[in-house]
Amino acid sequence: MTPPLLAIALAGLGLIAGSFIGLVSLRLPQERGVIFGRSHCGGCDRALPPQRMVPVLSYIFARGRCRDCGSTIPIRYPLIELACAGVGVWAGLSQPDLPSAAFTALLGWQLILIAVVDAEHFWLPDALTLPLLASGLVAAAVLPTGSVLHSAIGAVAGFLGLWLLAFAYRRLRKRDGLGGGDPIFLAAGGAWVAWIGLPSVLLWASVAALSLVAGRLVLGRRVSGQDRLPFGPFLALGIWLTWLFGPLGL
Repeated sequence: MTPPLLAIALAGLGLIAGSFIGLVSLRLPQERGVIFGRSHCGGCDRALPPQRMVPVLSYIFARGRCRDCGSTIPIRYPLIELACAGVGVWAGLSQPDLPSAAFTALLGWQLILIAVVDAEHFWLPDALTLPLLASGLVAAAVLPTGSVLHSAIGAVAGFLGLWLLAFAYRRLRKRDGLGGGDPIFLAAGGAWVAWIGLPSVLLWASVAALSLVAGRLVLGRRVSGQDRLPFGPFLALGIWLTWLFGPLGL
């Protein structure tokens, strides 16, 4: 399959994955089942028929409102679907073969889900980070460029690195500086990029987080050491860029 056709196919799968991710990111924090159960309108609670759940197009044709009650459909849903389609295109065009493109798309879709949940709820659940870790080890075993040993070392080093940092911060400042899910998330990232990619993940994540803080300052917004900032989306960005472009300096 040529890269353009592969990109189109993965974009289509990305739209479907994005629709599912939007559902999971809503239901999981509410402790609702994510596999079974009909989707409902958030305004009138009516069950949505299949024709109203076509990714992106249903939102456009409905003009962003429920056809029954007129309540606004959150823009997050089509944005997540488009982001997942974009990941599929990126994976199809950037990777040399089908297995590499498939695993790259899978990584991107998982990172989007984790980043959305953490950004909205300050929560990195094991139900999302542990499957990411497992899929990283599988990718290392399947892809010719991978190494299960290096990925396993990366997972252990990623967990211990952030766990020790969080422990030291707690002892010095008498309060938590990192959430309990961050070390597991970086462990999952280490499984994907191996131990040699961990410094690049943290560098990308730190630069992105500091850029956000700097942007707030430029806009005249108050910044305090007590402000909460979800680190998961920045780690997700660092893992994605390191997976695509490799460790910085190598």
